[in-house]
Amino acid sequence: MEFIINGESSDVVKMIIVLTLISVAPFLLLMMTCFTRIIIVLSFLRNALGLQQTPPNQVLIGLALFITFFIMQPVLTQVNETALQPYNDGLIETEEFLDRASVPMKEFMLKQSTGDEVEMFISLSADEAFEAMEAEDLPMHIVVPAFMTSELKRAFLIGFLLFIPFLIIDLIVSSTLMSMGMIMLPPVMISLPFKVMLFVVVDGWGLLMKTLVMTYN
Repeated sequence: MEFIINGESSDVVKMIIVLTLISVAPFLLLMMTCFTRIIIVLSFLRNALGLQQTPPNQVLIGLALFITFFIMQPVLTQVNETALQPYNDGLIETEEFLDRASVPMKEFMLKQSTGDEVEMFISLSADEAFEAMEAEDLPMHIVVPAFMTSELKRAFLIGFLLFIPFLIIDLIVSSTLMSMGMIMLPPVMISLPFKVMLFVVVDGWGLLMKTLVMTYN
């Protein structure tokens, strides 16, 4: 086994880095990719339809993961070409690998972050040096929370828009049952088939997937 010679990373160091990345991979997936927005929107959709466990959590998480990989493919390809491959070939050291890998991720997060969130965390940091920096030069502890805040804001906005058509159906069904004097019949029981039928007729899954992907273009 090869050890650190002349400042170069050994196989042991590479193994430690790989194990570290694997251990923090779930947190990186949540904090630095589009997974959070997608899973929240899918959860809003299930609640708007009035379904408790359909689709089950495993299906929603799996769907959100594959959509995340689809959206993040250009970024991951850039990370592989500019950082991972040179590092595996021994052309760069660990510190430069991390710097190169963070550039595409930072560009992606800044593209999806609004200026208000970035400025908010710059002001909260109380470091005047950040105010003079360009956006791409900001450190990760500013970019990541700004990105997460923007993702949550957009996810809740999409969720609100998803609720509107299903809420209208609930109101129509409830008013109809009330006018017919059928106050003992739960409106949810009647409106659920209509909401599912509407979602299927308009190709709701396809429209939702298309909309989510297009929000990152």
